[in-house]
Amino acid sequence: MERSSGTASARLQRVEAEGRLAVKRAARGSVIDRLYQSGAAKIRFPSPSDKTVCEAVLINTAGGLTGGDRLYWILHAGTATKLVCTSQACERIYRSRDSEPARLSVRISVGDNARLDWLPQETILFDGCALERSFDADLAPSASLLIVEAFVFGRTAMGEIVNQADVKDRWTVRRGGQLVFADAVRFTGNDVDNRLRRRAVAKGDRALATVALIAPNAERYLSLIREEFPDIACSAFAGKLLARMTATGAQDLRRVLIPLAEKLSNGNALPKVWAV
Repeated sequence: MERSSGTASARLQRVEAEGRLAVKRAARGSVIDRLYQSGAAKIRFPSPSDKTVCEAVLINTAGGLTGGDRLYWILHAGTATKLVCTSQACERIYRSRDSEPARLSVRISVGDNARLDWLPQETILFDGCALERSFDADLAPSASLLIVEAFVFGRTAMGEIVNQADVKDRWTVRRGGQLVFADAVRFTGNDVDNRLRRRAVAKGDRALATVALIAPNAERYLSLIREEFPDIACSAFAGKLLARMTATGAQDLRRVLIPLAEKLSNGNALPKVWAV
């Protein structure tokens, strides 16, 4: 039998997954209204200590993302509900064989007098990874949204260094249909680690986090955060609080990130999966 000498490689199987969740108000608190799961996207519901809150653990059963993968999360907190969303583990973005990015999309809507806390564990970036991530939120005028997002460039305990990457991260938040917050970060090229060493970027740290609280009372936390976390860059105005921090690695980052997130959650502990 004559074998083909073609050089085109077969396309590997890719993740195409979507998870959707909507919660509504009931007599006992916030309960599931609609739930949809496909592909590697799964959502589980542990029992939180505060029974008025719906806690959702988002799971990517593929164990990570690489070039060509697609993962979508669509989340809605209905009127007067409380929804806390976290991830079962750190998301991992692996090397892309052909520079095609993994695409991760998060779409959130929060109703009147409702609150949603977006608390995924860190995203670990590996050398040669390619990622396009978007986060879009639409809030009612009286709604509240807490966002905690962190990137870790390689596993420092393993001595990993990320030199090559193509990472694009975009956030938009609208309140009452008006854009109130937008942020965009990009790391691309073959000298990512050198860029992280720049004083104006991360001073050599390889773990970066951004925390944003969009809420009618967000400014009231500013003096508290500046007093208790003096090394964090933080500002607040017009119903928004923004904090940024860096650390040498994931564990050092967590030592600051966890208590900060708990302060902005009115003293409530983070979901237990953060301690696993």
